[in-house]
Amino acid sequence: MPELPVVTIIVISYNTRAMTLECLRSVVAQTKTPYELIVLDNASTDGSAEAIADEFSDLHLIAEDQNHGFAKANNMIAEIARGEYLLLLNPDTVVLNGAVDKLVEFAMQRPQARIWGGRTLFADGSLNPKNSWRRMSLWSISCRATGLDNRFPQSSVFNSEGYGEWQRQSEREVDIVTGCLFLIERDFWHRLGGFDLRYIMYGEEADLCLRARSFGARPRITPDAEIVHYAGASESLRARKLIMLLQAKISLVNRHFAPGQRSLGVRILRAWPLSRFAVSVIAHRLNGNKAAIETYECWREVWARRSEWRNGYPASDHSG
Repeated sequence: MPELPVVTIIVISYNTRAMTLECLRSVVAQTKTPYELIVLDNASTDGSAEAIADEFSDLHLIAEDQNHGFAKANNMIAEIARGEYLLLLNPDTVVLNGAVDKLVEFAMQRPQARIWGGRTLFADGSLNPKNSWRRMSLWSISCRATGLDNRFPQSSVFNSEGYGEWQRQSEREVDIVTGCLFLIERDFWHRLGGFDLRYIMYGEEADLCLRARSFGARPRITPDAEIVHYAGASESLRARKLIMLLQAKISLVNRHFAPGQRSLGVRILRAWPLSRFAVSVIAHRLNGNKAAIETYECWREVWARRSEWRNGYPASDHSG
């Protein structure tokens, strides 16, 4: 009888053929822990599903004819997963030096965390700090609206959501583990109901981690489990990305802020695109180079489409 997997590795692909293949090769080459690898292709048009099937006959490939999005696709795979743990792994990642093995070992050593993540790097080996986040606060979104977080990215005061100066070289409890490398007990995932489907893109893992904390989870990062995360490989339209990011953030404020802070939090987030648009207008008029023009056009579009994001994502059936 086949050995039951310790971990189910879940990869959701969409039009990232070359990167997905590189990711899957790294999983196979670097993982010794008993695992099952399930890939759901969200109706890619670049031949991803065919290429995966040709090269990896042993993995479980689900080739869909419609794009379910990130949240629903993960929920679908979680229903058939057999591993004790679920590992969400982005297709634009490369597993380094037995990272999956090290992350599972870390989970076994720190079971009280309930959710675990590792250290992410850019392709050149430099730190990609987007492996974890602190939960939003009125202060942090005020810093974002005024641009202070970008002006002082290494400051734990002005960039508190990004953990400021922390270089991810030490083990640490965090509020939110990013979905590019996200390990969770399968039973706990089902107890939480998986991802909330209102988060079409962005915010799914933040919502899940914040809900998990109410059940006693204390998500934790280890620097020993390292991956390359190229980041944003399947998302090229900046305005569209920002619109969905705003929808997610406003939804998170409405759900997870204290009742007396929600209205103010939403107003501050609504002011963020307007402030960035105003700054981009000035930069465009004073400078006029290609970068300034692109930034101006991006924020102009985001502000013009404010009816799409000003109230966050619409309510949705939770699990589906």
